[in-house]
Amino acid sequence: MAGGSTRAVVAALVANLIIAVAKFVAAGVTGSSAMLSEGIHSVADSGNQALLLFGNRRAQRPADRTHPFGYGPELYFWSLIVAMILFGLGGGFSIYEGIAHLSHPEVPGDPVWIYSVLGIAFVVEAYALKVAMAQLKAGGGSGGVVKRLRDSTDPRVFVPIAEDAAALLGVIVAFLGVFFARALDLPMLDGISSIIIGLILAFVALFLASETRTLLVGEAVGPVLESRIRAVCAADPAVEELVRLRGIHLGPDELLLALDVRFRSGDGTPPVAEAIDRLEAEIRKVDSRVQRLLVEPDAGTPAAPPAGGGSAPPT
Repeated sequence: MAGGSTRAVVAALVANLIIAVAKFVAAGVTGSSAMLSEGIHSVADSGNQALLLFGNRRAQRPADRTHPFGYGPELYFWSLIVAMILFGLGGGFSIYEGIAHLSHPEVPGDPVWIYSVLGIAFVVEAYALKVAMAQLKAGGGSGGVVKRLRDSTDPRVFVPIAEDAAALLGVIVAFLGVFFARALDLPMLDGISSIIIGLILAFVALFLASETRTLLVGEAVGPVLESRIRAVCAADPAVEELVRLRGIHLGPDELLLALDVRFRSGDGTPPVAEAIDRLEAEIRKVDSRVQRLLVEPDAGTPAAPPAGGGSAPPT
């Protein structure tokens, strides 16, 4: 899944780099505030995709003494930085540029440049969004796009989707601003469209910040996975009761689970150690992302002495 998810980030990065150059050229030729805001938007998005790739690379580092559960959450940290950059550089500067343009409004120049660049940008961004949406669909889940986005735990998927959707909406707003500024001879509409683009970026940034914050502080596993794990425990002959289940995301491809299990006792009941090994194997079959699994026998589990007498070693 990691390779497929990264594909969405790479597609968005290439698209934004190409479009940024074209937008800045168009902004320089025509003097359009909306086009300048769109260029800044594309530069911010390009930097964001690069940060996601950087964070993904660092998150793949193996566990060591200082980070015994690995570096998976680092991807969530860089995703939060992406949201902050999008809010500040993308949204903030676009709003500032729009307000500055309102002070000295000018009708955008040659519209051929603007419309050509916006048309190319729309096609390229639409393709990048299509790639990201395919990755979201491949990740499973149910419900509409918004629900799947909110349920997704992979910033390599939901960040490009949010940014590409904002980019497409920004292209439409920029086109409308330039078109009506020229058609109605109201140059202030160009500046207003720049402000609207900034507000769109700010809204998307707040959405991404909210999503990555919950993952960064340890979002619980979903109810579907929880019900499957409970079914595995209920089907095991050595398990009397799953007392408590706790799980968090250590990264898009890694889960940490902690189970408090009350085991049965009596003649013919498999040893607790064997039952734990069996539970670990079955749970990993349910979801391969379960890389860290801690099974703690509940206090109600009788401790059977090992052969030869003595006390059972702690598990």
